[in-house]
Amino acid sequence: MFRIPASNNGLYLGSVPQSAAAKNGGTLITLDHDMATLPAVGRTLTVAELAEHVDDMAGRLWAAGIRPSERVAVHMSPGFDIYVLATAVARIGAVPVMLSPALEGESVAALLERLDRPHLLTDGAKLDGPLADFPVADLTDRTVVATGSRPGAVSLDDLAGAPRQQPVLLHPDEPALMTHTSGTTGLPKLVVHSARTLRGRFRPQERLASLVRKRETVAIHVSYVHSRMYLALAVLLPRAMPLVIMNDSEPAGVAELFAETRPGFIETHPNSFMEWEELVDHPRRPLANVRYFSTTFDAIHPSTMDRLLRASERRAPLFFQIYGQSECGPLVGRGYTRKNAHKADGRCLGFAMPGVTNFRLVSRNGARPSRDTPGYIEVSTAGRALTYFGEGERFDQQVHGGWWRGGDVGYRSGYGCLHLLDREVDVIPTIHSTLEVEDTVLGRLEELTELVVVAGPDQEPVPVVCTRNDRPLEAERWRAAVADLTPMAEPVQMPLTELPRTATMKIKRIELSQRLRTQEGRAS
Repeated sequence: MFRIPASNNGLYLGSVPQSAAAKNGGTLITLDHDMATLPAVGRTLTVAELAEHVDDMAGRLWAAGIRPSERVAVHMSPGFDIYVLATAVARIGAVPVMLSPALEGESVAALLERLDRPHLLTDGAKLDGPLADFPVADLTDRTVVATGSRPGAVSLDDLAGAPRQQPVLLHPDEPALMTHTSGTTGLPKLVVHSARTLRGRFRPQERLASLVRKRETVAIHVSYVHSRMYLALAVLLPRAMPLVIMNDSEPAGVAELFAETRPGFIETHPNSFMEWEELVDHPRRPLANVRYFSTTFDAIHPSTMDRLLRASERRAPLFFQIYGQSECGPLVGRGYTRKNAHKADGRCLGFAMPGVTNFRLVSRNGARPSRDTPGYIEVSTAGRALTYFGEGERFDQQVHGGWWRGGDVGYRSGYGCLHLLDREVDVIPTIHSTLEVEDTVLGRLEELTELVVVAGPDQEPVPVVCTRNDRPLEAERWRAAVADLTPMAEPVQMPLTELPRTATMKIKRIELSQRLRTQEGRAS
């Protein structure tokens, strides 16, 4: 039975749109796509209309038989309706479990099994595609289709006009949202957030938003299943910031969208920012009005920050780099300007947020953590998740007192900046930092759109390169660019679209390394 908290110590995602609508219901939200679940909406809606759609869908989900504290796996084709429906699930006190549209059917089936017969909220494209070969009925309590109808499934279309329901607020320490880790090292883990831990994540993000004094249009291109999307809108919707929500990262379409909407604040994944470097010289000047760039998912290359900052025509644009993890939310960060981005140390992720987050370095081999002997990065924050669903022991192994060890290694500079050198699983014995090498070479070769250094069959560093328009890499330029670096194997060139990625556009380095080994084995 659900409990109502005596005081509001949490962030309740299902109430965010309604609360924001009460303050500034006329604020505009622009989409670059149509929502399959709400086709009549088109590509613009107000915050008040968003709140109305969430309330409507919450009533339909209740009529479908979903009740407080029950788990609802949300696995749909990409679109802003994922946010609408997940927020509606939360509004009736159920727990949305966000499964990326990019997950393969085998992974979705394994996660459904781990969830022990949850409800499944999905669409025909997923049922007929990735899930077609799996016993969905056996893995779930009920299937709810967001559009159309399917035999044996409940249709939300058929429940239009269902009675509205009052929002249900669970106790702030009960599960409120589940998202999954990036899946760069195998089957994703299901991260359990509560209303209280979501409030802990909200605080540092609200602090960053408070630096934006002027009302700006904010363009967001992040995964709809990542907790970042839900926290970003929890911060922005009440601030009357016009929003541009993006499905597509293809540069040509982004150029047209930004030329029309003129965003002053852009947030996306580091790899999307790399992809958008070609917008710098676009004749429509799509980045001219950007005052703030922000990324929270991974470290970003200094050369990318420098190029994007110089494309802005605002007086003093800023690039915020925030380091965070799925289990903890944002942890450390810093800002860059045109004056220092080009000479930035890409391994410097920034500083802890006083009163909100903290970090420490723990020795891996008995030596004091330093650049030459990096230690485990451990962090402390009120935003740390409760556990991994179904894998509590695995989560607890990474908890050390009040500190969380996330699997990254690095050191603290004399100025107190956290430097990340590598994921522990990505460390190559002969190379100081794969990420540092990538930063350096990408800064020297403008023709590269991506560079990933992974371990080869004999643990040798193998550079995988992608070039603009897939032009052949010039061997002489490559040799000159890496002449003063640790020796590496000859570069392997492949199209950017062939790199294996997660929902947040991170490169799956282990999978890429295994792919190269398989190809070499076949060749021999």
